[in-house]
Amino acid sequence: MDAGLKRELEEKVYAGERLTREDGIALYESDDLAWLGGLAHHVRTQKNGDVVHFNVNRHLNMTNVCTASCAYCSFQRKPGEKDAYTMRIEEAVRLAKSMEGENLTELHIVNGLHPTLPWRYYPRSLRALKEALPEVGLKAFTATEIHHFETISGLDASEILDELIDAGLESLTGGGAEIFDWEVRQHIVDHRTHWEDWSRIHRLAHSKGLKTPSTMLYGHIEEPRHRVDHVLRLRELQDETGGFQVFIPLRYQHDFVDMKDGKVRNRLQARTTMASGAEALKTFAVSRLLFDNVPHVKVFWVMHGLATAQLALNHGADDMDGSVVEYKITHDADDFGTPNKLTREDLLDLIRDAGFRPVERNTRYEIIREYPGPDADRRESPQPMRV
Repeated sequence: MDAGLKRELEEKVYAGERLTREDGIALYESDDLAWLGGLAHHVRTQKNGDVVHFNVNRHLNMTNVCTASCAYCSFQRKPGEKDAYTMRIEEAVRLAKSMEGENLTELHIVNGLHPTLPWRYYPRSLRALKEALPEVGLKAFTATEIHHFETISGLDASEILDELIDAGLESLTGGGAEIFDWEVRQHIVDHRTHWEDWSRIHRLAHSKGLKTPSTMLYGHIEEPRHRVDHVLRLRELQDETGGFQVFIPLRYQHDFVDMKDGKVRNRLQARTTMASGAEALKTFAVSRLLFDNVPHVKVFWVMHGLATAQLALNHGADDMDGSVVEYKITHDADDFGTPNKLTREDLLDLIRDAGFRPVERNTRYEIIREYPGPDADRRESPQPMRV
């Protein structure tokens, strides 16, 4: 990068000026990862200090039967396939209750787009889960699922959200975003929920008082300019609604687990390589710098591996997600044995080992408990990057 442009970008960041599309593309073109990380860490520290947030959650996928066949997805199954499943509501409640003793605070629920399950299954599921675990926040359904519910119910999204909120919904999930630019999206997505409907549904959710996450699936066939465009669309919507709590870059995964049944459902992997650790850290840094009006950036450790997740905390991220438990959508990162579950103690150790102070939160980012950080008196104790 030209030294003058580097100075100009640095000055804009330290002055708190909003970066442009051209700035974002220029940042991606820089090969100075330490410089990018330092800028992003400055912004992250301004917003969140030395804190890393986490929660104790469980992912619950009640069905993997899906009408769509998205090119990147290894989770979906068609009706009648050997390992297709749909949980009875009682089974979903039993799985959720199994973590009750660990002071679970959130259920994260995402499903396939099931062709025959009735609409009523979904609010009934939430009501049963809320009745069984009244103190647990229900973060459920992508905008793609809400769009699907419009089709199968004959209701509009506003009515659907009202009923789900009445049943206990606390937040939508951020999925279904992938990459919004149609140049890429037409090659990777096989459902009909694109930017117009995704943004419409999150806008509606925000108008009803819900705070939601936003995501981006990166590291497949997109280019940096598509990532910049994706973040700027979200930034503009955030200017309008203020409803996004967190941005979550999700690293695209090759099909390591599901191909054991002899089928490779991920149709992109023959022509893609997964993003390297350095590319992941650059994506976190540039996203943090561009998305100036969202308070948090989360590194989903399952899709990045534990070491890269820790490094991301010095490249703009301030949230390590949670305990997760049995994540089925993609697993495991780099095929190197990333666990399905981390305990609260595991998360505390990882955050302290990276040099930060752990803070346990709930779905609404309300603080449940603050924990001591690393021992500052130990010379070998890690500390956050200085800014």
